[in-house]
Amino acid sequence: MEDDLALPADTLAILNEFLAERSKREAEEEDRIVNQDGKEATFEENWQLSQFWYSKKTKLTVRNIVAKLLKEQPNKPEECNYRIALLSCPSLYKDIKDIYDHVSIFEYDKRFSAYGTDFVHYDINCIDPDYLINHHKKYDLIIADPPFLSKECIEKISAIILKLQSSPCDSKLIFCSGEVVEPWLTACLPVHKCNFRPEHERNLGNEFVSYANFNLDNYI
Repeated sequence: MEDDLALPADTLAILNEFLAERSKREAEEEDRIVNQDGKEATFEENWQLSQFWYSKKTKLTVRNIVAKLLKEQPNKPEECNYRIALLSCPSLYKDIKDIYDHVSIFEYDKRFSAYGTDFVHYDINCIDPDYLINHHKKYDLIIADPPFLSKECIEKISAIILKLQSSPCDSKLIFCSGEVVEPWLTACLPVHKCNFRPEHERNLGNEFVSYANFNLDNYI
């Protein structure tokens, strides 16, 4: 019976090659997620969630901006519990985490729970006033990149930002989005358009710009 079920040698070789490749991919994915220390996990963009990763140049530019902001603090940032929040911009996490430890990544996509306690699952559609209450007034720097270029999305993420800011006057905000959102955004938050233009690994059809509540361009 065993002889009757034996596969031809060439078919068996193809099958073994397929199984070996699949095992390799599964092992690599497990290494990226399970064996990382909060810095090494990698993920593909999910276009259904409007995810588009920043280019290497943009990630390094933002990291350098953050480094200069941290250097400006009168005391060591760790000692005064300086906290950074990344809202819907997970591709910035690794580069910022490399230079500073207190970084929270707010994401709807639960794949990013691989980042452990730095991950905060959030949904901009939640209108409960106590939503994310444990994070209210906790963040000194917020970097946001809303998933959709709509008035409703801008208004909802702006409401969350106002709750997360440690101080409306002192907290720094960098907001990256399409140029089309400017009238909606400036109606919700005290920000202005900057010269810095974030770039993505893939070319997007919409003109992408940055906004801030401080002179962002002086840090570039």
